[in-house]
Amino acid sequence: MIGLLVLALFTIAYSMLAKRLANTMVTAPMLFLGFGFFLSTTELMPKAGAEEALHLVAELALIVLLFLDAAQINLKILRQHHVWPLRMLAVGLPLSLVIGTLAAWPFLPGWPLVAVALVAAILTPTDAALGQAVVTNESVPGRARRALSVESGLNDGLALPAILLLASLAISETGQDGTNWAWFGAKQLIFGPLVGCAVGLLGGKILIWAKDHNTTADTYEGIGALALAGAAYMAATAIDGNGFIAAFVAGIAFGHAVKGRCKFVYEFTEGEGQLLTWAAFFLLGLTLMPEALQHLSLPMFGLIMVSLFIVRPLAIYLSLIGTDAQTSTRLFFGWFGPRGLATALFALLVIPRIDTGLAEPVLHIAINAVWISALLHGISAAPGAHFYALVTSRKSPQKNTQNRDQETS
Repeated sequence: MIGLLVLALFTIAYSMLAKRLANTMVTAPMLFLGFGFFLSTTELMPKAGAEEALHLVAELALIVLLFLDAAQINLKILRQHHVWPLRMLAVGLPLSLVIGTLAAWPFLPGWPLVAVALVAAILTPTDAALGQAVVTNESVPGRARRALSVESGLNDGLALPAILLLASLAISETGQDGTNWAWFGAKQLIFGPLVGCAVGLLGGKILIWAKDHNTTADTYEGIGALALAGAAYMAATAIDGNGFIAAFVAGIAFGHAVKGRCKFVYEFTEGEGQLLTWAAFFLLGLTLMPEALQHLSLPMFGLIMVSLFIVRPLAIYLSLIGTDAQTSTRLFFGWFGPRGLATALFALLVIPRIDTGLAEPVLHIAINAVWISALLHGISAAPGAHFYALVTSRKSPQKNTQNRDQETS
């Protein structure tokens, strides 16, 4: 009980300083991770059931934030400027997996190749929650913010089939477990978007009808929007589609249907949605970070640094060759790909499926990557966004002004 009281007081204190801290190198994920880790060293906070709570809270936070972030995307403008996110997803994501596997191999001697590839796949998805400090920074051109939002919203869902496949292959020497992986992957990548689009459009149309006929109010609209996100996720999962992709696509379709008439989408993201994220990172620091830190070796640290500083930046840089993305944009996109809730959640998802000798090291790598990424990307978010905005405005001030005007239209 004392621990919960201390957590409540800490959350109140941060809330009172959040606006001031938003423009500094201190982010909410950093603080709540650190505070969770601090409480883990005391006897104040009970840990019984905390890991199960982490799994639930992280999944809920990911679903809700994917839906709400997507609902704020201007679909009309995205259609006009879709090349960057499409390249990063269709080319950058597979490149990250391949380059990540090759880069991780020297750091994991004696590991089966499929297990090395599994680690690379778990470290591939980026976190929409950790990236909010950048994508909500209005000094960054609108096109760049949209590209990062779409990529971070979709890449975790796109990576999940590969992660599940590699986890399955890792449990047997033959790589056969009776699953038709071609069909499984097709269902994940086709049914998820289809369900999300249908649920989002239908939900948006129903909301507009209810508003026009005065049968609902702002308070209830918010509850309906949250339920819609959950419905998209569960409906897709029920037919073996990808629930995370479904939630994100449902958000895009919902936002397009309501066209800014649902204020809750914007208010919740800045309020209660943040609380979900804070809770997930707090539980991560409380339950998994202490043990992961104890197993942080020099090779593991080197692997994480290579993943953050070389694998993703190189993959994204190569994926944007031939587009109108300038060198500064490629480097900016390459660096701001923080690992967070998706990496932790996917690691927790696969460890029961793989050999016990590999399960704990895989989890330790993932959790250490999350807190290191939260620290490095948190520190660099505000100055990095400011520097990028300054560089791009000097190179093409008129073009960037037009992008910002489009973003607010």
